[in-house]
Order: sequence, then C-alpha cells, then structure tokens
Amino acid sequence: MSGTVVSNVFRTSGVIAATAAGISFQSSVVTGTTLSVEAGKGYFINTTSNICTVTLPSSAAAGDQIVLVDYARTWGTNSMFINSNGLNFQGQADTYVVEYATSGATVNIVYSGASKGWTPISDDVVTDAPVQPPTQKGIFAFGTDNSGNTNISNLVSSSGVVGSDVTGVGTSRRYLGGASYGGDKAIMAFGYAADGVNYVSMSNLINNSGVVATDVTGVGTSRDQLKACGYGGDKAIFGYGTTGSKTAATNLVNSSGVVSADVSGVGTARSSLGAVSYGGDKGIFAYGSTGGATDVSTSNLVSNLGVVSADVTGVGTARDNMGTASYGGDKGIFAYGNHDGNLNVSNLVSNTGVVAADVSGVGTARRLSNGTGYGGDKGIIRGGTSNTHTAISNLISNSGVVAADTAGVGTALSGQTAAGYSTSA
Repeated sequence: MSGTVVSNVFRTSGVIAATAAGISFQSSVVTGTTLSVEAGKGYFINTTSNICTVTLPSSAAAGDQIVLVDYARTWGTNSMFINSNGLNFQGQADTYVVEYATSGATVNIVYSGASKGWTPISDDVVTDAPVQPPTQKGIFAFGTDNSGNTNISNLVSSSGVVGSDVTGVGTSRRYLGGASYGGDKAIMAFGYAADGVNYVSMSNLINNSGVVATDVTGVGTSRDQLKACGYGGDKAIFGYGTTGSKTAATNLVNSSGVVSADVSGVGTARSSLGAVSYGGDKGIFAYGSTGGATDVSTSNLVSNLGVVSADVTGVGTARDNMGTASYGGDKGIFAYGNHDGNLNVSNLVSNTGVVAADVSGVGTARRLSNGTGYGGDKGIIRGGTSNTHTAISNLISNSGVVAADTAGVGTALSGQTAAGYSTSA
C-alpha cells in the first residue's frame, strides 16, 4: 500500500478502516454526560452509564468536520444527543432535538454553511433526523355556559396549572376543533356560533405566546362537533362532524396555519368523536355518534402525510363527546364521554396507534370536555358537563395515568376546544 494514512484505525481483521481525512481521533474515551467538541476531531462516546449531550462549536466554516463513535454500542440504551449551539443541523434550528439512538452508530458530520448547517455524511436518516420539540403549554378556548357561547380562553402552564379567564377574541362558538401546527402554534376552527348563524368555518390562529388572533375567513364545509389533531410533525387535520347530516370530510392545515379545501371523507361519517396525535407525526380519529343514540368505537388512523385510513374495528366502550390529550411524547388518551349517561372510562393509544381496552375511570364522569398536552410529555383534560357545566380538570401523567379532579379555575364551560403551543417552558 502506498500513500499517507491519516488518523485511521485497525479493524479486528487487521485491515485499515478508512476515516475522514484530517480527522484526529482523541485517545480519551468520553464517559460524561456532556462534551464540547472541536472541528477536525473524532470522539469515542461511551454511554454505558448515562446519556451524553455533545455541544458543537458555536462558529464553523464550510468543510469543518467532526466524527462521533458509539464506543460501547450503547446508544440504543442511553442516547447521544447533539446540541448544535446556535447553528443549523440539517437545515433545522437548534431548537430541534437531535438524538442518535442506534447502537453501534458512527456519526460523521460536516458543516455546509449557514443555510443547512451541520450535515451528516453518514448516519441513520430515519431514526436520527432532527425531531420537532414537543409543545410545553396549552390553551382552552371558546365553549358554552348557561348564558350561551363564549370566546374566553384559559392558558395552561408547562406544569399543568390552568390560568384565569382571558378576554375572548373571535366569534363566540362551541363544538369546534383545535390542534397544534408549525411546531409551536395552534389553530381553532369551525363550530356552532348561535341559532340563526348555526354552523361556521372560520378559524383563529394562536401564536407561540398563547395569544388568540381575530377570525380568519373560513375554508371548507361549515360544521360543528368535529375534532382535530396534529400530523407530520408540524401540520394539522380537522375531520368529521355534522351539518345536520354526518360527514367524514377532512381539511388539512399546513405548517403556516392555512386551512385547505375539503378532502373527501374516508370511513364512517360521524360527529362528537375524538382525535389525538400519536407516534410523533401521526394521528387518530375515534369513537363518535353516527346519529340518534348510535355510538361507535371505530377508529381511523392518519398518516404522517395526512391521509386518513379506512375504519379500524373499535376497542372499548362505544361513546361520544369524550376528551382527548397527548402524553408520553408520542401517545394519546381518550377519556370520559357519553353513552346512555356520563362516563369516566379511558382508553390509551400506543405510539403505533393501537387503542387499548377500557381503563376504569378516575374523577367526575362527564361529557363535552376536551384536552391537550403540556410539559412536553403530560396531558390535561378540562371542563365539560355532568348535567352542570364544570371547570374541573384532570392531569394525565407521562405514563397515561389519570389523576383525581383538580378544582376548577375560570368559567365553568363545556364544548371548549384545546391545543398545545410553545416549545419553551
């Protein structure tokens, strides 16, 4: 063999394994929880005992290169995270979480410039791509009380504390849908405004500070008793509902909060159902009423492209008007509802979209509540009616356990909607 070998290592077979030219591997194995790295160097990262967060240089020039190696093949147990330190990683800002969780991986990254930033030359593009950070706060808004429809809102902190009433913005209405979009914002749309006005399709955007904007002219079929959830990491979908007749139509929302025209319905047309995100980038619609006293437990999965699947045979008690919330970062819960009376049963949704059997209820049995995630991995369900409007709430842990009632804050309402916002605690 001729030529120059720079910082290469030997495989167990004795054959020299080529590495990036000019990379100087460090002899010390990294076992700590944090590491600041330098361009032009390679590091052996041992996560046997703990995760390790690697902080990249705060400034870089095009062509700068860094190699990170899973020394003990333990990244699948304790991940290696990358903090891009103000620079982009694969075109995403460093607010995104970059996690490498594949045992035996080697990550070879090069700085390509300000636009795309650090770019992997070799890694697992499926499991190791930047992941949208979860929302930390929530908002409940709109709904109805004994006096009629309202547009007030209540913010939920990253620790699950419900705030007092905030003066409403937009058309007062009930039975609308809400979901997160754009990573840290929310949208609420459709609903029932008032007798004589009836079904509407306008929407209201919520910014990442929890401020509700004025009405945006509606797109799609005016209806109420629909639901919405996120998909694709930064988009949302509204689906199903009633205009007096049940529908399965859906409307997609892009990452800028723009609602699309109707998409022809898939699955059983119904209203008063639930919807929640799962798996980080997918969603599920489930349960609901097909008319009269007929409730179903049917579900329909939503792909990460916003495509609704055919009916999946239902699991759990057929019911309508339940609340939903995300929990655990990638799972969901359907809880409470109505079928021949108020219920407090719940059903967990796995990170693959599988609905579990009934779990005995905790807290006040009620219908027409709603919920959202908070704190990145927990949930909250609030409000509803047990024949009297209520403001009580129930927190859901990051393992899907529903807590006892928390005394209500703000106006007692039912038919509200809720969504997560803000990636900052």
